[in-house]
Amino acid sequence: MDLFSGEKTILNLPNAELIYIENFYDIDKANTYFNVLKEDIQWQQDDITVFGKTYKQPRLTALYAENSKPYSYSNITMHPHVFTPELSQIKYDIEQMAQHKFTSVLLNLYRDGNDSNGWHADNEKELGINPVIASVSFGETRPFHFKHRHNKDERHKLDLNHGSLLIMKGEMQHYWLHQIAKTKKTIGERINLTFRTII
Repeated sequence: MDLFSGEKTILNLPNAELIYIENFYDIDKANTYFNVLKEDIQWQQDDITVFGKTYKQPRLTALYAENSKPYSYSNITMHPHVFTPELSQIKYDIEQMAQHKFTSVLLNLYRDGNDSNGWHADNEKELGINPVIASVSFGETRPFHFKHRHNKDERHKLDLNHGSLLIMKGEMQHYWLHQIAKTKKTIGERINLTFRTII
C-alpha cells in the first residue's frame, strides 16, 4: 500500500507517527550533497554474522557524531568520525524541521540493487525509549517497506526519493520493522543518512 502523496504528509499509524517530506532538498542541493558525501565520507564495509555464517554487509556504512559515543547493532560496533561541514548543515536543517536535537548520523551507501538492509528496528538501548529517527535520501529511489510486528494488516511501502526526508517518531521502533530490500532492477547508487540521538 502506497500511503504518501504531496510534499508533506503526517501519518498516524498504530503505535507510530511518520512525517514525509518528498522535496526536503531541491534537485540541485540534493545532487550536490550526493556527490560530496560519496567522495568525502569514510565508507567502510563490515562483516555481519547471520545464523552462524559471516558475510560482508550488503552495503557500505559510516558513523559520524558530535561526540565520541559508539553505536552498536547486529554485533557490529561503530566508532564515530567528526561531523563534516556538510553533515553539520544537513543536521541543522533537519533539526529545524523535526524540532529535535540529534547527536549522530549513520550513513548507508547502496551501490546497486544487490545492496540492502534486512528487516529490523532502530531499537538499540543507546537510542532511548521512543527514539526520533530522521532519514534523508540522496540518489536512486528505493522503496522503504515497513510492517507492524503484531497487526499483519499493517504493511506498507514508501518510495524514498532523491532529496526526501522521513521522520519516524513515537513507539514505531518498538512495534514496527522496516527494510530496504534487494531488487533485480538495474538501479544506481543511493546514499541514506539516518540521524539519531545516542544517549
